[in-house]
Amino acid sequence: MDVDMPTKSDTQQPHRLKYALVTETFQPEINGVAMTLGKIAEHLAKKQHLVQVFRPQQSRMDKPSHTKHLTEHLVAGMPIPFYQHLKFGFPAKSHLIKCWSANKPDVVHIATEGPLGWSALQAAKQLNIPVISSYHTNFHQYSQHYGASFLVDPIRNYLRHFHNQTLATLAPTAQVVHELESSGYNNVSIMARGVDTTQFHPAMRSNHLRKSWGASDEDLVIIHVGRLAKEKNIHLVLDAFTAIQKEKPSTKLVFVGDGPMRNSLAKACPHAIFSGNKQGRDLAEHYASADLFIFPSMTETFGNVVPEALASGLCVIAYDYAAAGSIIKHGVNGLLAPFNQSKTLIETALNATNNMNIVAQCREQSAASIANHQWDKVIDELERLLYATANGFKPTKSATSKPNKNKASTANPINLNV
Repeated sequence: MDVDMPTKSDTQQPHRLKYALVTETFQPEINGVAMTLGKIAEHLAKKQHLVQVFRPQQSRMDKPSHTKHLTEHLVAGMPIPFYQHLKFGFPAKSHLIKCWSANKPDVVHIATEGPLGWSALQAAKQLNIPVISSYHTNFHQYSQHYGASFLVDPIRNYLRHFHNQTLATLAPTAQVVHELESSGYNNVSIMARGVDTTQFHPAMRSNHLRKSWGASDEDLVIIHVGRLAKEKNIHLVLDAFTAIQKEKPSTKLVFVGDGPMRNSLAKACPHAIFSGNKQGRDLAEHYASADLFIFPSMTETFGNVVPEALASGLCVIAYDYAAAGSIIKHGVNGLLAPFNQSKTLIETALNATNNMNIVAQCREQSAASIANHQWDKVIDELERLLYATANGFKPTKSATSKPNKNKASTANPINLNV
């Protein structure tokens, strides 16, 4: 994250920050945004900063959490279309002004562009509180998968208008920063993502779990972790599995996660194993007990499941963009296909499984390749930006905003015989 040349004393103040996070989703909800924001709040609280989280109440049983350094505030909301398990927050400007007038934050971080986020932006402006935002979801791309392509441009324009009213927009990779800047976003900086390598680790592999899947030590297990929804491009996982199973009939396919496509996927592939949502140790065991992770989504800004799979010792096959494009080196710790070339993605998976040496080589390197992607480092950088923002320094454009053009070409499936 780059800021306007603040000195060390400007960014590393002894006082504790008062940090307000406004979000549509938060732990223990199961999605990448909730996990990321939960880690941020948790780590800042551990550093003894005073953290306020404003989020929609998800159910009548949902109660706000209160600890010494982290306080949740719940607002009213209603279910998100096609995501009935989540709610978007109603505007809460009056409530936010009341809370922030009584306990004024040093910085407000808005992680939702919905009505709650818009009202938070207006409240913070009225109280003259510095505001940053983070870009988590390509909502304009989602609309294409739900019969609303006519909304692509209006949503894209609204998102740009929203984020350009904040002092900084945080994006997860250099590629996303470059795309946002090219689309007219101002003051975009990188906020990387970490992975818990103590939770996700090859040692979590479970022979008992593999046996429950009907897989022997020699059998290939393909896994996909994530929401089972149209925007995740799940049908390509089935296509790749079908092609691989023709060559290796004992291959197993495991889906971890839930969503509106579960029933149709089960009908299309009755031999697939649907494990549902998993968390904690159970999730880690599912990752580590597989061999190959296929991730065909094209709507991610990052995709936290990719570093989790790498940390678990899997060979990851994905498109060359988002998390995969930034942390996978083709043929070393995973395999990449050019963006939106589905045939190449399937061929890459099929070629790899026809020569398991490349899968084994990638698995040997995957966990080590992600070892330095620790949340502590991410939070240290965020903390520096928060102090700078609180002290009046406006972040500048990221010096590393251009995607890496020196990566090995993945125009064709790799030749596994060389």
